[in-house]
Amino acid sequence: MWKQVSEDFWKENRASKVGDVSDAVSGIIGEVRAGGDKALFELTKKFDRQEIGRLEVTREEIEDAYDSVDQEIVDELENAAFNIERFHEMQVPPDMWLREVEPGITLGVKSTPLERVGCYVPGGRASYPSTALMCIIPARVAGVGEIICCTPAPVNPATLVAMDIAGADKIFKIGGAQAVAAMALGTVNVPKVQKIVGPGNVYVTAAKMILRNEVEIDFPAGPSEIGVLADSGAACEYLAADLIAQAEHDPSSASILITDDPELPGLVWEAMEHMIDDQPRKSIILKALENSGYILAEDMDEAVEMMNRIAPEHLSIQTSDPMATLSKVRNAGSIFVGPYTPVAAGDYASGTNHVLPTAGNSSTASGLNVSHFRKTSTVQMLTREGLEALAPTIEVLSTSEGLHAHCDSVRVRFDDAE
Repeated sequence: MWKQVSEDFWKENRASKVGDVSDAVSGIIGEVRAGGDKALFELTKKFDRQEIGRLEVTREEIEDAYDSVDQEIVDELENAAFNIERFHEMQVPPDMWLREVEPGITLGVKSTPLERVGCYVPGGRASYPSTALMCIIPARVAGVGEIICCTPAPVNPATLVAMDIAGADKIFKIGGAQAVAAMALGTVNVPKVQKIVGPGNVYVTAAKMILRNEVEIDFPAGPSEIGVLADSGAACEYLAADLIAQAEHDPSSASILITDDPELPGLVWEAMEHMIDDQPRKSIILKALENSGYILAEDMDEAVEMMNRIAPEHLSIQTSDPMATLSKVRNAGSIFVGPYTPVAAGDYASGTNHVLPTAGNSSTASGLNVSHFRKTSTVQMLTREGLEALAPTIEVLSTSEGLHAHCDSVRVRFDDAE
């Protein structure tokens, strides 16, 4: 079950399965494109086995959800929302900055929120109210004008409460590829959005990838994963607990430990064996551990480089000098430093975002943050003096490229002086 693996094993195991379902997903998208809302009702009945009277959640349904959810859960969702909002507010850029870089040459950037975004919140095998907070709150903090949410029917009441706490404007009882298609293409009832964010299964991910010519997306976010960097000083029980916690997400989840201590993997497995037996999701954990394992490195420098190549979604650093290890990390979705920083802290409570790129995509993509919901425009403002200083560069380069009208657009501004 717990085995020594290679980098190639991990990469092959985490490789996207989007291609396997692309034909089926393309068919679903085609149905939504042709049939609109009618197709959404039919697909919800077909895939979710749910007869829904209407697509959009009503205010009455939201109030009923509050009544059915324990107050303790509501309170802690609000606490988590506060922490998530606080962290993401620190990411908000100024609406505009301008700086005179030379006399008469002022440059800057104008940052503008998107007008309407779509948030996909998973359901089905498991519902994640926390993901609703993670998707919606950064969009609201960023200043997005309208936030549309989709989640499969029947909607978990706690997820519905979380969406309301986070500030969703419209919530639809639609899941899967058809939900992504509805938000990307627009229907009579579901508004077309500019961007879709949020994790999902392979069908959701495939739909996001296929529809990128219709709508912007955040990044591919598939089954959850963790990489752990640990040396001989790490506490085996903590490592075991973190590896198991990630494995319980889904049978397709995976965990990998990279260490320079040959004794550590065996000690960690001993701790894992004791813990797994008591887990309610034991069967899921055992299945996920088939995708998991450990790698032995010559030293911790090699271990870090291996982990950089793997580029995990979550990275736990449990080494004797964790800050030194952190300084060498280049690729990870979210990083958890030290023995008292479990991934669960970022999943629920610290305020950092748990919607993260998987399957090596953290080598090029960032986890969900405020910048995903804003776009920037460069600004330039020149005086006559400033343009005069730049004129030789513009004229020589534009002429060399054969774009003489570009050159003339500068010269015409000085004709009155001749």
